[in-house]
Amino acid sequence: MEDQLVQVLANTQLAAEGPRKQAEIDLKHASNNPAYPLSLANIARHVSISIEIRQSALSALRLFIERNWSGESDDFPVVPIADSVKDQIRPLILDLALNSEDDKKIKTAASYVVGKIANVDFPEQWASLLPTLLDVIPNGSDNQLHGALIVLRDLVDECLSEDQFFSMARDIVKVVYDVAINENRKPALRALAVSVFRGCFDLMDTVKEEHPKEVQAFAEEAMKGWYPFFHQTLKSRLPERDPSLTSQPDNWNGIIALKLQVVKCLLKLKAVFANLLLPETPQFFQEIWEELSILEPSHEQMYIENEAQGRLEDGNGLPYTLDFLVLEELDFLNGCMRAPPVRKELEAQLAAHSSAYETPWVLDLMKLATSYARITREEEELWDIDVSLYLAEEQSVSANYTPRTACGDLLIKLGEWLNQKALEGLFAFTKSLFTEDASWRKQEAAFFLLNMLVSDFFDCSKAVPEEVSQAYLELVNYAINRPAEPLLRARGYLVAGILAQFNGTAAALMDRTIEAITAEQSELVQVACIKAIEGFLRSGFASGNQQIQAKVVNSVSQWMTTKDMTDVEDADDLLVTLTETLRAAINIDKRVALSNDIPALDLLFLIAKHGSTNWQVTMLICEEFEDIVKTMPDPASYQAFCQKVLPSLTGAFNVADVTSDNPLITFATELMASLTQYASEPLPPGFVAATLPKLSRLLMESNEGDILRPGAESVKYLLAHDHEQVLNYHDENGRSGLEVCLHIIDRLLGPTIEDNAASEVGGLAAELVEKAGHERLGPFLPQLLQAVANRLATAEAAPFIQSLILVFARLSLVGAHDVVEFLSTIQINGESGLQVVLGKWLENSVNFAGYDEIRQNVIALSKLYSLNDPRVTQTLVKGDLIMPTSDRILTRSRAKQTPDKYTIIPAPLKILKVLIEELLSASGTNSAANAAAAVAGEFADENDDDGWEDDPDTIDLNLGSVKNDLMGFLEASNMRHRDDETQAYLTEFFLAAARDNIAGFGEWYNQLTDDEKAKLHEISPQQ
Repeated sequence: MEDQLVQVLANTQLAAEGPRKQAEIDLKHASNNPAYPLSLANIARHVSISIEIRQSALSALRLFIERNWSGESDDFPVVPIADSVKDQIRPLILDLALNSEDDKKIKTAASYVVGKIANVDFPEQWASLLPTLLDVIPNGSDNQLHGALIVLRDLVDECLSEDQFFSMARDIVKVVYDVAINENRKPALRALAVSVFRGCFDLMDTVKEEHPKEVQAFAEEAMKGWYPFFHQTLKSRLPERDPSLTSQPDNWNGIIALKLQVVKCLLKLKAVFANLLLPETPQFFQEIWEELSILEPSHEQMYIENEAQGRLEDGNGLPYTLDFLVLEELDFLNGCMRAPPVRKELEAQLAAHSSAYETPWVLDLMKLATSYARITREEEELWDIDVSLYLAEEQSVSANYTPRTACGDLLIKLGEWLNQKALEGLFAFTKSLFTEDASWRKQEAAFFLLNMLVSDFFDCSKAVPEEVSQAYLELVNYAINRPAEPLLRARGYLVAGILAQFNGTAAALMDRTIEAITAEQSELVQVACIKAIEGFLRSGFASGNQQIQAKVVNSVSQWMTTKDMTDVEDADDLLVTLTETLRAAINIDKRVALSNDIPALDLLFLIAKHGSTNWQVTMLICEEFEDIVKTMPDPASYQAFCQKVLPSLTGAFNVADVTSDNPLITFATELMASLTQYASEPLPPGFVAATLPKLSRLLMESNEGDILRPGAESVKYLLAHDHEQVLNYHDENGRSGLEVCLHIIDRLLGPTIEDNAASEVGGLAAELVEKAGHERLGPFLPQLLQAVANRLATAEAAPFIQSLILVFARLSLVGAHDVVEFLSTIQINGESGLQVVLGKWLENSVNFAGYDEIRQNVIALSKLYSLNDPRVTQTLVKGDLIMPTSDRILTRSRAKQTPDKYTIIPAPLKILKVLIEELLSASGTNSAANAAAAVAGEFADENDDDGWEDDPDTIDLNLGSVKNDLMGFLEASNMRHRDDETQAYLTEFFLAAARDNIAGFGEWYNQLTDDEKAKLHEISPQQ
């Protein structure tokens, strides 16, 4: 089989698509042969076979092992692997990973395969794996060491349990420490050893909650040996580089990788054992600051003046380029600055000088940050090609975290600590750059840092002294008048826009900025001005000024007419910037939406047409559209607004195929929902005739939930605001509005529509029943309610269940007896309709969302209870959860075999239990308990103070504590909040029920749990 597999593997690498796809199919068929995995392992071991084929064999083996080695899968059929085959494969692959062969690609691929096997077999079926690795690492050749470290890294990351970690931790840390300090080993291997040690901290973080003292003691002991090595590594200098070289010298790669892993390890240590790092922070802070200062000329030559290749990782996933090292060191510098020992020293120096700008470290830090915040040559060229990338940085949404953005973060943190002193220090340094006529890149970088700092001041409601902002405006005037430096001009306008929010005199630059949108030659400067305008308008000085509003809208309109909008459809950040600026302009005076002379709304619709796939653009426009509709002062204005927007909205529905996932139709339907939700009462004449046919077609043909939900809401709002116009409407086939609505409801309740897509149909059905009434609906009413009950029986999604239950709940508010009567007469899958609906209703009530919905449900249930109908009493439903007695860990497969069990109780008792739970929720007790827990958590944090000023800025998803916090947040996300009206109703209900023994309350009360009785006693101590 091996010869055949070699040929098939070779064919999978062919350039021709046909033979390559056939080879992939052949490989899939071969995987069912019992000899397949062992054959792949043997191919990988044959040194006579080409590296590419061997690598391919290992890749195929890894994928096969991932799917089949455990012998279990919920997602696909598993190919069984005999234990005898497994016993042969393990030593073969481990030997391949650990032997002295010098091809790194093979060793890396083999190590990954070992890791996948270890995920399943270690330690039970492969107890010798870890001792073998620990034996090879101290004495093996570099090639053996490389393979062993990769396998060990996988074991530490994925496989070690708490017990194994405790028993083997010292041995693991010892062997990787010995590699790390061994200067005879290659720096890249030493870096790999440090990365394994870093992985140990994730394990320690997981087990420290259970064994805090032991883990803390172990970490403290381990770090005594590692700290000297870390200091030595950071103090070591990179070899001299040839000044004529524009790229990174090869002899830097391993050393940078090692330094990088040391810094990453320190950052991880800060996250897990911050108090251990605290005493060492002053020395590390000084070492890293010195190194950043020394590296600055090399960084400038490689990345600012030239386009050296950056952001590179080696085959082991270890970064090794200078830009990565600078980035990590800037992050560590930022974190270290908040350590009390460092802060104490810096504050002492600050206090020794009369002002921040005379303190040497402040100016040195500004110099360092400005240097690394300069625009690189690569960024400059990218922004010249795509201005949207430039705006992405301005919106802080770029995934490209660079030294420039790290320096911005550094200034923000400095501002949080020093407040206006940080601003004074930055201004002093910035002024020197303009006085000395430094390079435009440094001037722009200093302005960029100001942008970041002042934006944070604005977000935190901090003031910017007028004298500082005024002095900056002089520099801004200089910057925007530099014809040969477009990036400096762009930054000047952006700074003016942000300063305008603190200094009214900056508003004088607004006209200049508006003119520059169309007058500037550089497209980048043009879009910077569009962005800056939003800042000017956010200051509020233009509120109500229709002249400025017209200028802004017309300038943006003129700019957009010069563009082919199809070219900017993928320019997400440009579209967002245009939307935000137009939105700010419209908010000056929302009556502009009715204007035929100022095309503000038309421009938003044009942006939406070309940016309908951008969720942020559509969200912003939907929000603004909703705000405009809400502020329509009278029916006449609403009618005029409808005349303006309806042609555009209904025009979006005039496509041949509404069944496809068309984002423009989705967007238009959402706008229609807002337009109808806040409509005037009654609706403008002809409104239903203009909208219902379009909505009906969408709702009868589309299957997309994003269309069906707002579409159904729109029809519901039509009925809510003007049911007479809906019911008196007739379509082109002579069908009444009532029939159209019934057809829509019938389709949405049908089995072809998914639960989530149909989640608004209940509200529509309830509205129709309420507004049309028994007389108009006639024989359609029982048919409609039967359809709702049938679909409720199979519904699984919570919002959909709530929507359907509320049909019966709203009917129960005025006719609870009629609801019980109807449900008792129907059958659903051979069961009583009352049994099915009431069971589902009571099981899901506590999960309802929305104040009005919860209140309606509570009142409806209280009325059902008060009926004291024997049919309700005889209906048995799920009661309380029966807690399992076993203490075994409940795995997913075991949970499937043993589903939750509940007591079975009469419906009136369950209603009382639900209403007691709702009383607790309405009183805000749950929210109070959560708040108390949060306060307790804060208090615990204070007692367990790690000595640092605040928490880390980034979330390390590898840490067990972070995972626990996230899970806790998810569990607490469905919180209810205080509702005085519902609480008052339920309090009165229970007091009356107890006083008058309504529906035999005394007997039901005796069957409540002690906790439930205690909750009732809280509202009536004398009961």
